[in-house]
Amino acid sequence: MSLKQISVFLENKKGQLAEVSALLGGNNINLHALSIADTQDFGILRLIAENPEAVAAVIKDAGYICTLTDVIAVSVPHTPGSLAHIVQILSEGGVDIEYTYAFAAADDDRAYMVFRVSDNMTAAALLGGEGLKTLSEKDLFVK
Repeated sequence: MSLKQISVFLENKKGQLAEVSALLGGNNINLHALSIADTQDFGILRLIAENPEAVAAVIKDAGYICTLTDVIAVSVPHTPGSLAHIVQILSEGGVDIEYTYAFAAADDDRAYMVFRVSDNMTAAALLGGEGLKTLSEKDLFVK
């Protein structure tokens, strides 16, 4: 089970994040998670939002470069060691992790981890075999 993540490429210059944030807010786009990675010259803004294809279209229409990437999200106990447990499962199963980020769930005892991995299907099967739930858009966005 995977989700679509929106990756927006930004110049590393003053005001870029403010512009994209205003664009998203002005188009009534609600973000469920985000991560920013930067280098000296550019940054990558990674977003999880409802209707990712429509969000990507808004961003592209505004002149930004963006891509959609399949990632997995896992519901984990919000306790010490949860990340280590997941990383161990994936590592032992031969799944490489490119990057990860997290966001808190609505209740206090769960967190969501987003992973970009070498094989989403294998990762989901490995995690599911250990009783961990990978999330779909329905899990995150349907109320």
